[in-house]
Amino acid sequence: MAGHSKFKNIMHRKGAQDKKRSSMFSKLSREITVAAKMGMPDPDMNPRLRLAINAAKAQSMPKDNIQRAIDKASGGDMENYEEVRYEGYGPGGVAIIVEALTDNRNRTATNVRTAFSKNGGNLGASGAVSHGFEHLGLITYPAAAGDADAVFEAALEAGADDVSSNEDEHEIWTAMDALHEVAKALESTLGEAESAKLAWKPNTTVEVDESNAGTLMKLVDTLEDDDDVQTVWGNYDVSDEVMEKLG
Repeated sequence: MAGHSKFKNIMHRKGAQDKKRSSMFSKLSREITVAAKMGMPDPDMNPRLRLAINAAKAQSMPKDNIQRAIDKASGGDMENYEEVRYEGYGPGGVAIIVEALTDNRNRTATNVRTAFSKNGGNLGASGAVSHGFEHLGLITYPAAAGDADAVFEAALEAGADDVSSNEDEHEIWTAMDALHEVAKALESTLGEAESAKLAWKPNTTVEVDESNAGTLMKLVDTLEDDDDVQTVWGNYDVSDEVMEKLG
């Protein structure tokens, strides 16, 4: 269970959640509704719904909002969302994966393509960059959940495959089909996770210099600001020094 290269994406950038809380609630609600429609509306019987609800709770989403999103799945007027993945390259040759839930594939594709082209990147075909990532389960806990050794032991006991700890958080990686089971096992020792979701883990990372970092962050921000985009993953590593210069 060796550590992995540190990588950053918009979901981990400090302050991003607070600045975009309203937009985030909308995205979380959409995921809850889709999860509830695809399976049972009971989170105990629907792993995807349980993960979506846990993610919403981690962002302090009100219980009423969560319940409304679940109830919407059984309504006849619900939009028909479909899951779409886009892949492309950003400034500096960075590989980027964009996951979306959309009720209008043409609109979303146009918006994503425009975001790439206006911010030093280009959208590729399906599979263009995903071969350089592993699709895995990712469970995160704040650093306060325990020291690195304690979290490592708990994760190993729960059946996780990999653990990486830093001063901010613990990242626990699992096989895709083991995510729900491992997350549930960890609750008994570490409490409820900060997040538990499917993630794209890069096999290698690209260090981005100051000349490209600003444009790259603008690209990621633009993608994240789109209502249809759920998550943006990348294989980039931006040093703390460069991030500080960017403000």
